Amino acid sequence: MSALADLINLDLSDSTEQIIAEYIWIGGSGLDMRSKARTLPGPVKDPSELPKWNYDGSSTGQAPGDDSEVIIYPQAIFKDPFRRGNNILVMCDAYTPAGEPIPTNKRHAAAKIFSDPSVVAEETWYGIEQEYTLLQKDIKWPVGWPVGGFPGPQGPYYCGVGADKAFGRDIVDSHYKACLYAGINVSGTNGEVMPGQWEFQVGPTVGIAAADQVWVARYILERITELAGVVLSLDPKPIPGDWNGAGAHTNYSTKSMREDGGFEVIKKAIEKLGLRHKEHISAYGEGNERRLTGKHETADINTFLWGVANRGASIRVGRDTEKAGKGYFEDRRPASNMDPYTVTSMIAESTILWKP
Repeated sequence: MSALADLINLDLSDSTEQIIAEYIWIGGSGLDMRSKARTLPGPVKDPSELPKWNYDGSSTGQAPGDDSEVIIYPQAIFKDPFRRGNNILVMCDAYTPAGEPIPTNKRHAAAKIFSDPSVVAEETWYGIEQEYTLLQKDIKWPVGWPVGGFPGPQGPYYCGVGADKAFGRDIVDSHYKACLYAGINVSGTNGEVMPGQWEFQVGPTVGIAAADQVWVARYILERITELAGVVLSLDPKPIPGDWNGAGAHTNYSTKSMREDGGFEVIKKAIEKLGLRHKEHISAYGEGNERRLTGKHETADINTFLWGVANRGASIRVGRDTEKAGKGYFEDRRPASNMDPYTVTSMIAESTILWKP
């Protein structure tokens, strides 16, 4: 092992009580992730124990140069799989010095919805299927694809095994284990239909914690691809043509849906989502019109339809839910680059709080 690797893996607990906290926030594009580290005097168990911090918002596209300070508030803590020990990752949201959420802070509005007594009582569960594509760094072409060319057509790659079908599994498995170490409720992972594309699932997780966990899982994946010299893409249609796009299918249930008679509650919720289809589509990710074409397991972006076991629908209900008369449904519309704070809170608002 090299001297550099020795230092990277140094266990601080042998010599000090101090820990390193990596503060994470969302940058000016609403999708890019930023982070910086600070030393704390000892282990921390709750975000309320952590100090607020600040950063230069003029360098992230979130503040003007003559008034550049943005304040970050710690909101959720995770174990750090890179530094390990008592070191932590801290998911934050961003505010002006006066305490107002900045425009890219979608967590603040989501927290209001998830703290509503009607939403709290329903114990909203989310399972989010985050699809992504791994790209070769210098040419921005999917890993495993020949430079300037294409692999064989789709078919053998979904959940495929073998050097000619699965590209990037070392990154995927590293990410899976790192998320579990961090305390993220990752429930599984699989290779996707397009070669070089993968998916991990977060959940079932309650309320805003689902969105916190998806963001930190994305951060960990960015860090791992950084180490591997590979580029992470959340573009919903990274390769034009007869190739599947990338989504973030969002599985959802409420307490009422999970109880006897829940299928009727599910159908009423889906009806409400249909009435607000345009509002949801506008908030479900940039470039989604390139993905939601009615082909490649999607419904057309301008059409709302639901069905049992129909992967070409906007909303899919599983056969097991239909048979049991209760359970959950899957919103298949969100793009891979969606903001999970926006999507999860909007589904809760439309199905629980909104009155047609």
